[in-house]
Amino acid sequence: MLLPWLYIKKTKKKGRGVFTREAISEGSIIEIAPVIVLPKDERAWIDKSLLYNYYFLWGANNEETALALGYGSMYNHSTSPNVAYQMDFKAETITYIAWCDIAAGDELCINYNGDEDSQEKVWFEI
Repeated sequence: MLLPWLYIKKTKKKGRGVFTREAISEGSIIEIAPVIVLPKDERAWIDKSLLYNYYFLWGANNEETALALGYGSMYNHSTSPNVAYQMDFKAETITYIAWCDIAAGDELCINYNGDEDSQEKVWFEI
């Protein structure tokens, strides 16, 4: 499931990102993205590829990796995100939810640390 008014657009600083043509209300489900789960022994290979910047740590102990389909791996990072995400390891999905009201034309961003309030730097900010 993916809201039909979402689209991908290039940004000035972050490459491509997810944007909305219509306003989205806080608490609305934006997307339920299926994931492809990769076994932990393939992580070293992925870390050496372009996919390094697009995967999620996966599983109870973060030993696996997952690539989100749909727009799931295209949401950019922000320490002031307007989208939260929840992983469902059993269903192998990630649900993206509006963390606040989002205006038409806004970029949809998540906090890559998995905690919307985290101010911790991520690998590309260090």
